[in-house]
Amino acid sequence: MKLYLDNPANTHVVTGYGDDHVMIDKQRHEGNLLLTASRIVTDWAPAAGGDLTGLTEADLATAAGLGAQILIVGTGRRQRFPQPQLLRPLVEARIGFEFMDFAAACRTYNILVGEGRAVALALLHERAA
Repeated sequence: MKLYLDNPANTHVVTGYGDDHVMIDKQRHEGNLLLTASRIVTDWAPAAGGDLTGLTEADLATAAGLGAQILIVGTGRRQRFPQPQLLRPLVEARIGFEFMDFAAACRTYNILVGEGRAVALALLHERAA
């Protein structure tokens, strides 16, 4: 799906996505990543999949270190939830979080970053069966 948003603040926005990629500022990225208004981390959570297998507390600690007040996690085609103990870094850093399906996560991130909120987007792609 393609998303287009006016981007007067020169912030990173999601401009499209598919099962195996995301378009950020109209450039294709594959694999799991973290995104903020000013930063793209493309080597995030390399062992994790959209079903949350392989996601670690350290992966979420990295996300917590981005300085965002809200973390939105896209978990593939459907919404999935992690084991509660994995959320410790986010809770300790007092960061709000929400786990959503991929499409909802991308849309929500764009809305919040467009409002100037301190938000980060973590995307976990579906693994091929």
